[in-house]
This record gives sequence, structure tokens and C-alpha cells, in this order.
Amino acid sequence: MNFPSNRIGQIPPYLFAEINKKKAEMIKAGVDIIDLGIGDPDLPTPKHIIDKLTEEAQDPKNLKYPSFVGCPEFKQAVADFYFREYGVILDPETEVLALIGSKEGIAHIVPTLIDPGDYVLIPDPSYPVYRMATLLANGQCHHMPLTKENNFVPDFEAIPKAIVERSKLMFLNYPGNPTSATVELPFFKRAIAFAEKHKIPIAHDSAYNMVTFDSYKAPSILQVEGAKEIAVEFGSLSKTYSMTGFRIGYVVGNREIIKALSVLKSNTDTGQFTPIQKAAAYALNGDQSCVTQYNQIYKDRMTAMLDGLKSIGVEVEPPKGSFFIWAPVPSGYTSAEFVTNVLEQTGVIITPGNAFGPSGEGYFRVSLSVPNERLYEAVNRIKQNLKIVIG
Repeated sequence: MNFPSNRIGQIPPYLFAEINKKKAEMIKAGVDIIDLGIGDPDLPTPKHIIDKLTEEAQDPKNLKYPSFVGCPEFKQAVADFYFREYGVILDPETEVLALIGSKEGIAHIVPTLIDPGDYVLIPDPSYPVYRMATLLANGQCHHMPLTKENNFVPDFEAIPKAIVERSKLMFLNYPGNPTSATVELPFFKRAIAFAEKHKIPIAHDSAYNMVTFDSYKAPSILQVEGAKEIAVEFGSLSKTYSMTGFRIGYVVGNREIIKALSVLKSNTDTGQFTPIQKAAAYALNGDQSCVTQYNQIYKDRMTAMLDGLKSIGVEVEPPKGSFFIWAPVPSGYTSAEFVTNVLEQTGVIITPGNAFGPSGEGYFRVSLSVPNERLYEAVNRIKQNLKIVIG
């Protein structure tokens, strides 16, 4: 048999599918597992959003095939959100496109913009879909290392000239997954200047834009003057409103890129269920106190976990955004060895840093998306059981 294709054959198993497999095996063996590996919020979708979804699902006209570009209410809500939060003016007709979750749009933007053999500039470490989508499009990946010494932002000048000349897309992601790194607007200004100079479109993944703490407010790349000439920004309601299962997101910015992406989408999908889009519009336009409340919960969890990690000698600066902790592996361990020890000694799943790219070696990621009592139980297990392993 000559299947699968070579293209599929080069794709490693999806990281979190492997984690789920190991988790299932240990649960079957009777181990009480606490999963801090996957970033799927445990907090409930706010009731007013669920009520709106239920209301819209009762209307027969909403049950037909949806438009692949998105319903007017959702696109207008995204445009209003950008003006309200960032002062960015968007044309909902040409500069906003609805997505079946931002992951779908991120995967589709690659074949939209590159041809086989072209390079994509990818942060390292980063969300695995950037790399996998590039491989599936027969593109070439160039990793841009994100180091603590450089505040987990790429050094554009370190990219070889020959690679730059063959690059047709660059991904950025702040607040970052897995690094939880945050940036200020001057970084985006440098990124746009680099992109304009070399004519490389930017796709900024802004999935965690509203999951921020204290006084920090994550900027939009579209706040940079001229950004809409070269960049698009992906957004999601998954993390902000705990709507992961709704599969609703958007892309905004350069109208030519969005038009091209809509061509690909119109030939591969029909669009997201209209009641979900209208519920998402209601979420963006409605009461935002749930966002403040949920962010405080994540901050409290982060404080507890940072205290637990400190008790075993792992110290991390409190992140300003995302619900992840990106922490250095204790001396003497690889990422995989440390994660394995944590799992075997405590029953807690965390993610090895090298799963997100070569530069992730030496780190591990903790997700704070479990109920408070389970997170505090994980903290206690780490404090009590890992001292023997590391001490």
C-alpha cells in the first residue's frame, strides 16, 4: 500500500493527542491524574452567552448553511471590538473574516500565501500548528529562536539573508504560547518595519490578547501605522470567554490577504454555525465583567503554582499574559526527563518544552486550566514529592 502520502508521513503525531493517550493509559491503571498539559479552559462559558446561543438556535433561519465569510453581526462585533479596545478602524466587509476557530485560519493562511519550497519564519518555541501547516503545504520552516536573554522575541537581523529572500510569511504570537511572553507596541513597530522592507506578510496569533493581568494590556499589531498593508491578526473567543468547543475565531487586517484566504475557505468549508457566530457577537458586545473575573482566577492559580515551583527550586517571573507558565527545567534534566519524573512521582501532567520546537529544550510548560482544587492538589504534590527527585 502506498499511503499515506509523503506529506502526511512527515508529520509527527499531534503533541496533545500523544499526551491524551498516555493520560488514558495511566487513568486505566488507576492513577489519579491531574492534567496541566493542555490549554483548554475549565471555567464555564458565561451564562449570558449560552442563553444567547440557545435563543438563536431556536430561530429556523439560523439553521441553514452559514456564509463562509461570516454573518454580518459577528463581523461588525469584531470591528467594534477593535475600535473599542485598540482604536483600530476595520471595514467589516473586507477586513474581517470569520473562522471556525483561529487554528483553522492559521492552518489555511499558509497554503494561501506560500508555494511549495517557500520559507515560513516561525518562532521557536511556538504553537505546533505553525510548523505542521507549513509542512503540509510543502513549505520550508525557518525557526526564529526565542531566548530568555532576548525576552522571548525573535532577532530579525539574525535571519540569514538567503532565507529572508525566500520567505513568504512570518508568524508571531503575543501573549505567547508556550512562553507566556508579552510585548509592547515598539516590538510590533520593529516587526512591521522588517516585514515591509522584505515584503514578508505577518500573521500575528493573538489568541490570548484578553487574558492579561494587573495593569498590562496586550497591544494589537494593527495599532502600528501601516500594519494593514502587510499584516493580519488572528483572534479567538476560546480563551477569553471559555468558548473552546464553540470553534469561533476571526482574522482581521490586510484585505488582500483576507480575500485570498476567503477563496481557500470557500472551497474547503461552509462556515461556522450561525447561532454560534451570533452568540460570539453577543459575547464581544456584552458585559465584560466575566473577563475580569476569569483573569483574576487565572492570576490566583498562577500565584499558587509559582509558589509550588519555587519550593522545588524553580523560579519564574510572573507572566503578564496567557494562562501558561514557561519554566526552566532543573539542572541535570532534559525536558523529557523532568516531565517524566513529575508524572511518575506526582501524577501531574506538564508539557516538555522541546515539544514546541528545538529552542524549547530546557523548559517545561504548565497550563492553569484546571479547577482550583485540582491545581492546588497538584501544587501540594509537587511540594511534597518532587523534593526527593530534585534535592
